[in-house]
Amino acid sequence: MAKKQQSHSGRHSKRIEKFDFQAGMPLTAGYEIVSRLGSGWEGEVFIIRERKTGIERAAKFFFPHRNLRNKTSTFYARKLHKLRDCPIVISYHSQERIIYRGLAVTFLVSDYVEGEILSSFLSRQPRGCLSPFQGVHLLHALAQGLEKIHDLGEYHGDLHSDNIIVRRHGLGFDLKLLDFFHWGRAKSINIQEDIFDLLKLFFEALGGTRTYHSLPPEIKAIILGRKRSLIKKKFKNAGALRGHLENMRWS
Repeated sequence: MAKKQQSHSGRHSKRIEKFDFQAGMPLTAGYEIVSRLGSGWEGEVFIIRERKTGIERAAKFFFPHRNLRNKTSTFYARKLHKLRDCPIVISYHSQERIIYRGLAVTFLVSDYVEGEILSSFLSRQPRGCLSPFQGVHLLHALAQGLEKIHDLGEYHGDLHSDNIIVRRHGLGFDLKLLDFFHWGRAKSINIQEDIFDLLKLFFEALGGTRTYHSLPPEIKAIILGRKRSLIKKKFKNAGALRGHLENMRWS
């Protein structure tokens, strides 16, 4: 029994829950670490630099226990390649591997997109939220981007304000999606969940419950009290939502 416990403890100590990469740390693929961007269930994202050219990229490092036999990273890479013509998706470059703490760690290299995380952008706005006019433009940009993804039979699966980069904004928003969820091929339920998540994000970007009562009826007719049955009936996919926004009539 003691021997089994020791073996279990040894395996646990090998498990990577965080990458303690420092700025300037070289990677065997010809890159070096610049800084950490963020983390998620599958791994962590860092800015890296090509040592020969000085060009900065983004790299997602997968926790080995979340990427058994490279299934997750390979699925993810193929998904990004499939979506390469979608303007809202960051361009994928290559899949690389390093040895870290004695374990093989796979990372995917993509374009590094400069901008501001949407959650940070929202926090800087007056009252910490967008006006209805701004919010509709944000929603339209996201619906338009998701429509192309859905048309290719794919989905995002994890839409929230920490997963979106605002590159530019004015009359509209120039956005990039930071991450995707990887659970298998898209089904209609996955696409519908993207719509639920998108309208939840829209609701929160407008101030959530503290401002909902004062929103114009046209906006409430989009949010629909966040009732999933009503949303599912009215917006079956991102294209339906995008079309509704483009044909809205304001009283």
